[in-house]
Amino acid sequence: MDTESTAAGEPGTGDTNPAADGPAVEGAAAEGLAEAPAVAREVFGERYDAAVRYTELLATAGVQRGLIGPREVPRLWDRHVLNCAVLAELLPPGSTMCDVGSGAGLPGIPVALARPDVSVTLLEPLLRRTTFLEEVVRELQLENVTVLRGRAEEMVGKIAVDVVTARAVAPLDRLAGWGMPLLRPHGQMLALKGDSAEQELADSRAGLTKLGAVEWTVISVGEGTLETSTRVVQVKAGESPGGVKAATRRAKAARAGRNAGAAVRGGDRTRGGRRRGR
Repeated sequence: MDTESTAAGEPGTGDTNPAADGPAVEGAAAEGLAEAPAVAREVFGERYDAAVRYTELLATAGVQRGLIGPREVPRLWDRHVLNCAVLAELLPPGSTMCDVGSGAGLPGIPVALARPDVSVTLLEPLLRRTTFLEEVVRELQLENVTVLRGRAEEMVGKIAVDVVTARAVAPLDRLAGWGMPLLRPHGQMLALKGDSAEQELADSRAGLTKLGAVEWTVISVGEGTLETSTRVVQVKAGESPGGVKAATRRAKAARAGRNAGAAVRGGDRTRGGRRRGR
């Protein structure tokens, strides 16, 4: 659902007219959406109603805008919303969190709903997705959530958080290069992974060490709450999370590439205008 291009893609790619999607339609039917399971009340507490509304928005506006596949609607609660919400078990009280490549808000919004004490930043480069996220945040009145448009590499030095999260964004080694530079000293990166968790971690250990990681493991959250627990790769940083210089170089290169592309497009338009003038 949240694809690799979410974190790596350029801001605005494919989003020339976000207003065409329109705001979420009040009362729109969520065809195929199952009722909230009883455990949702336990997970979300006083924000249960908001969690229900968020899931409805995923099933309606989220599908209409291509953020959620129609086939995912019947399993939104179990496979997506609750699967992400239990990540809240790992967050320290009053911590700050950045959800890299947030897409439709997974896992960031479920975590924010389950943990009102945690300040959550939803980081997403694509305009149509940030538009959806901003609408959701306003409708649900999530005062502990901020939507930020941009790439992770562009945020180095601008934000620093206790926890970085991501779900289905990229392989672990690449994700760590984006996420570790955003961490405060002794912060942690939490990557939701499936059956590939152990193998990805084994393949990434050397790179994690270079990025300032001092401890890593695969853990399960939601045991005793969900029928199928959520598998998470937990990477803990030391005193000096690394990768900052490399991330900064990549961000500068990306900006230079965008500026060069804009200059070429501007030149083409100018030449075209001259031809029309003749």
